[in-house]
Amino acid sequence: MTILHRLSSLAAGQTATVQALHVDSGFQFRLHALGFRTGKTLLVIRSAPFNGPLQLRLGNTDVMLRRQDAHNIEVLL
Repeated sequence: MTILHRLSSLAAGQTATVQALHVDSGFQFRLHALGFRTGKTLLVIRSAPFNGPLQLRLGNTDVMLRRQDAHNIEVLL
């Protein structure tokens, strides 16, 4: 059995694979343009304190993502 996690719950240094995006179509289009696609591996570089944004690396691209947006992305560790 596989357990999916919310991207917002990961800590710095963890690697995960994107499984699902639970966002509206406009934001999904933007996430796809940034590299968030099902099956894509990402690395959490930094997690800002006080519910701040996450710095993520997808391939060669670094992305800053608000924690509330990261909560809508399911990943597999």
